[in-house]
Amino acid sequence: MKYLVCVKQVPDTMEVKVDPETKRIIREGVPSILNPYDAYALEEALRLKERYGGETAVITMGPPQAEAVLREALSMGIDEAVLLSDRAFAGSDTLATSYTLAQAIRKMEGISIVLCGREALDGSTGQVGPELAEHLGIPIITYVSKISNVTSDWMECVRLMEDHYETLKSPLPAVITVIKEINQPRLPSLRGMLKAKKAVIPVWTKENLGGEEESYGQDGSPTRVVEIWRPEMKKEGRVITGEPAEVASILYQELKKLGVV
Repeated sequence: MKYLVCVKQVPDTMEVKVDPETKRIIREGVPSILNPYDAYALEEALRLKERYGGETAVITMGPPQAEAVLREALSMGIDEAVLLSDRAFAGSDTLATSYTLAQAIRKMEGISIVLCGREALDGSTGQVGPELAEHLGIPIITYVSKISNVTSDWMECVRLMEDHYETLKSPLPAVITVIKEINQPRLPSLRGMLKAKKAVIPVWTKENLGGEEESYGQDGSPTRVVEIWRPEMKKEGRVITGEPAEVASILYQELKKLGVV
């Protein structure tokens, strides 16, 4: 059994800047972190290994600095990591991203379960997991809150719906997307951090993956951002002074004008 986690490096700020010409997020000079939802997928892969044996791996697509999130995953206990990095991947939407990941997964033989976080903070589409399964031609279970059982041929999961839970059984290999309810991610150990620091992480480019030239990067991305802008934040403050009873009376009248009380 081999469990592969797809992770993403995302901006560590709500003050996201966008290039007005390309309509893409400006990542240079912006601190980045492991996508929080992906931490739950990493933890679940480690727990699967502890329960059923096997190996774990992690993969990400991004610029060279995305290697940092792979080392973080290795420090948690993941066995191996691969970075997909090539200028040809620039401008990828979710379709091109999932195609690139699928090509890499085909190259990594023996994968039983592919785990993804439910969504990435910088896009919040939740599309990469399902599109990845479609490219690979394998089943997917989304919003998984618990993995009940795994054998060499199938897995059983509980997933969260809007007003109830479902228990589903799927043949392997399969893709799952997980939610926060599934576990509590562990902290890296000192031994893990030392191992991660020394690890040699292979970098795969488009030439390593093969596939259809027109399916990578911007050429393989049917999504087009027509316009993008940041909403204006208008804040108004007022200081009320006086005796407590007087302040309370003024505050009540102001809230009444606003229709709050």
